Amino acid sequence: MSRARWFTHPLGSIGLLLVWMLLVDDFTSVGHWLLGSFLGILIPRVTSTWWPRLPRIYSWKHLFVFAQHMLIDIVVANFHVARLALSRIDDLQPLWVQVPYDLDEDLAIYLLASAISLAPGTLAASIDHQRSVLTVHALHCDDEQALIAEIKQRYEQPLREAFKCLPQ
Repeated sequence: MSRARWFTHPLGSIGLLLVWMLLVDDFTSVGHWLLGSFLGILIPRVTSTWWPRLPRIYSWKHLFVFAQHMLIDIVVANFHVARLALSRIDDLQPLWVQVPYDLDEDLAIYLLASAISLAPGTLAASIDHQRSVLTVHALHCDDEQALIAEIKQRYEQPLREAFKCLPQ
C-alpha cells in the first residue's frame, strides 16, 4: 500500500496523535504513543470521504504576504477603531459596500471574508457566489472606491496568486 493511502491527511494524523497524548497526559507510555498513532492513522482513513477537497497552494510566498497584510491591518485597525470610539458618534460614517471579487476557490473566498471580518471596523456580512460579490460593512468610510481598492490590493491579489484563481 502506498504512503499516500496510509496517510490520507498527514497533518490531521499528527494533530490527532497530539490531542490523544494531551488527553491521556502521559507522554512517557509507549502504549499511549502506539494507540494515539493507530487512531491518528485510522480516523482520517475512515472519514476521508467526508473531508472537503482542499485546493492546491501554488505560492506560499503570496499566502505569507496575505497573512502579513492581515496581521498588520488588524493591529492598525485596533488603534483606528479606538480613536473612533473616543471621538463623537456624529463623526462616524458607517457604510455598506459591495466588493466584487475574482476568486474561484471556496477557501480563498473564505480567507478573504475572514480577513475583512477580523480587522476591527469592517465586517464581511454576506457572500453572493452568483454575482461574486462580498457585502462589507465599514464602521467609518470616507471613500467607498478606496476601500474596495484596498481590499482587492491587500487581500484579494495575494490570495489570487497563492491559489492561482482565474478572473471570473
